[in-house]
Amino acid sequence: VQLQASGGGSVQTGGSLMLSCEVSGNIERVNGMGWYRQVPGNRSQLVAIISNRGQRTYADSVKGRFTVSRDNVRNALYLQMSSLRAEDTSVYYCHFQVVVVGGEIIDKWGRGTEVTVSS
Repeated sequence: VQLQASGGGSVQTGGSLMLSCEVSGNIERVNGMGWYRQVPGNRSQLVAIISNRGQRTYADSVKGRFTVSRDNVRNALYLQMSSLRAEDTSVYYCHFQVVVVGGEIIDKWGRGTEVTVSS
């Protein structure tokens, strides 16, 4: 299974960015997908997740500003980020729970995409 990520970069406070990730390969289906970011202490914080039925969960800090979505045909995941704040600066990781042909379930993580928000 291969993963391709795009998006991220630098933006001023109040600006917008879009992150994208896509998996491909010997995939039967993808269950949950989500975005996480690195926080001080080298810990991972959930940003937003979306189930295969489209149910969304957001961190309180991003509710109303970020929107997670998915394309089940392309096995793609998106994060539209608006009204960005300095505290959103981080490395963002996408995650897929992939069911490969044959039934094995694997966790696929992106390598991380940098987002920098400055005033």
